[in-house]
Amino acid sequence: MFEKVKQLLVDELSINPDDVTLQAELVSDLGINSIELAEIVMECENQFNITIDDDDLRSFVTVGDVVEYLERVAQ
Repeated sequence: MFEKVKQLLVDELSINPDDVTLQAELVSDLGINSIELAEIVMECENQFNITIDDDDLRSFVTVGDVVEYLERVAQ
């Protein structure tokens, strides 16, 4: 799942792949703004056929948070 999330960040937001680690913070380390985060959420929802609640979205601080969430809810 980490590789899928990493590739999504690289493809959608042109983030340097070397910067994407499980510990990397979406905002402070990767520079993702709220609009870009919304784009990533929509892409995750499409790719994994899930719906991500706004409340869950607030828990996404690091790449690892996103990966753990997707591993939990994506089938």
